[in-house]
Amino acid sequence: MKSIDDIKDIAGKSVLIRCDFNVPLHGDRITDDGRIRAALPTLTALRSAGAKLVIMAHLGRPKGQVVPQYSLAPVAVRLSELLGADVTLAADVVGPSAHQCVAAMKDGDVTLLENVRFEPAEDSKTDSEREALAAQYAELGDIFVSDGFGVVHRKQASVYDVAKLVPCYAGYLVEREVSVLRKLTVQPERPYVVVLGGAKVADKLAVVDNLLKVADCLIIGGGMAYTFVKAEGHEVGSSLLDPEKIEACATYIEQSGDKILLPVDSRTVASGAIDFATMTLKGDVQVSDIDAIPGDREGVDIGPKSEQSFVAQIAKAKTVFWNGPMGVSEIAELAEGTKAVAQALADSSAFTVVGGGDSAAAVRAFGFDDSAFSHISTGGGASLEYLEGKTLPGLAVLEEA
Repeated sequence: MKSIDDIKDIAGKSVLIRCDFNVPLHGDRITDDGRIRAALPTLTALRSAGAKLVIMAHLGRPKGQVVPQYSLAPVAVRLSELLGADVTLAADVVGPSAHQCVAAMKDGDVTLLENVRFEPAEDSKTDSEREALAAQYAELGDIFVSDGFGVVHRKQASVYDVAKLVPCYAGYLVEREVSVLRKLTVQPERPYVVVLGGAKVADKLAVVDNLLKVADCLIIGGGMAYTFVKAEGHEVGSSLLDPEKIEACATYIEQSGDKILLPVDSRTVASGAIDFATMTLKGDVQVSDIDAIPGDREGVDIGPKSEQSFVAQIAKAKTVFWNGPMGVSEIAELAEGTKAVAQALADSSAFTVVGGGDSAAAVRAFGFDDSAFSHISTGGGASLEYLEGKTLPGLAVLEEA
């Protein structure tokens, strides 16, 4: 891929930059600005070189409709604070406001287009619709820079199609993410330990399949673990379970030898005790051995003995990749397992990678500084698909160029 360092005579040019500013919000308050801060090195370098920055980004899933709660207005405010420069928010994506804002720009100015997912064609399955929108994007810039790693696994107009229409380059963030993921897949320093959590086992089976060929130990926690536990022949009460994947999990356990490490105990709550809308808990938290979860209770975090087991494996590692919390980490009583894993990575001298999304939000909520880890990825889904060995459209188009 060509880097922004390869761009010649950039002063005075309009640079379209695809960033990933899909940040978590509480009302109009950004609760984790990590993805915005991750874009700063690229944005600062381009501004310093005299470019005019036209930023494309999305927030949430408005499904092609203009939904005020998904406006990028809070992002524009925070980006302005972090850059120490005014950021103009266009009122639309490719309409009159966008063109007026871009036309009025001077060297070093920054315009943020409104949420690209307000445009129905942005993520259309029809090539011609996306290509038509990409042509409108291309009218707003002389150069395209891809710096939204969290969306490079999407074949979307602002990620893939526009890169075919104007000279395209990788931003520093995309370069860094790809460099880190290559380090995890091509001759990682060993022992190499992978920690997988999160809710849905179906989302992670492909990466389990691929990483079993590379990793020395695959630790599995979170909601996805209970399908593996069931595959071992244990009852899991009312814990999260994907019956259709039990057989596949059993096959992986059988094929892995002793590579897969599962929880040996679990923190449990009464069925239905968690209100996921408000992230509140009613009732007590109990600890059960993994083969003795009562039928009327559900596992919602790994237990203390599992924490010790997982931490001991991480302590031996030279390379660690972690994606997905060990429990319902938004609730303090159910965050202990996730916190223990985060602390183990922070204490380690290994090359440690936190795989984006919920894991990144959790470590920051616990008070860890980003510098406690070798790398915090901005793209959970993109990271996993890369580790699965899939071709990511947003990277492939840069490589082809």
